[in-house]
Amino acid sequence: MECSLASEARCAMPGRVEAHTQGSREVSERVDFDSVYESMVQYVWSVVCRMGVPRSDAEDVVQEVFVTVYRRLGDFEGRAQLKTWVFSIAVHFAQHYFRTHARKPGNRATENDIHGAENHALTDSRESGPVSELERKEGLDALDRVLAQLNERQRVVFVLAELEQMTLHDIAEVVGSNANTVATRLRAARKAFEKALARFQNQRLGRKL
Repeated sequence: MECSLASEARCAMPGRVEAHTQGSREVSERVDFDSVYESMVQYVWSVVCRMGVPRSDAEDVVQEVFVTVYRRLGDFEGRAQLKTWVFSIAVHFAQHYFRTHARKPGNRATENDIHGAENHALTDSRESGPVSELERKEGLDALDRVLAQLNERQRVVFVLAELEQMTLHDIAEVVGSNANTVATRLRAARKAFEKALARFQNQRLGRKL
């Protein structure tokens, strides 16, 4: 993903970035957006890919997320954590993507897409060398294939809980539900994930025999 995405998001706004040179409040808002972008873009990219958006479309989805963040940052009241608020926007646009694009076998994020996102949940910087790199890539690919077997609601809560380590309360804020409903979905998602993982492992074992 190109580093210019933040600038592109700002330039998509009416009045463009030059408007932020007028007055200290506007300048402060620009700095706030830059800070939010820099701290959140990899997380948003990771979540969008883990939800199944392919790399060919992920940049557009992520840009839509941050254009919306840019427009609405001044209205953020701090009732939820900033990360939770941004993730709720990311989930909305990822779900919108799947409502407007048919789910086809080739139309989902691949291992290379997610590896390119530098997924923080699975990367161990202490590992090095070609063998560990291959093992890590295979792990990312296996995880994506298993996640693809979950339905959309299960996948969202599983990714946020297990990969992003968000609390039930924060996930509820993201998906616009309550913690009890999220807990029920998460239990179902974990069971579905375990079954899908078992099937994947059996298939891989069968190929090796």
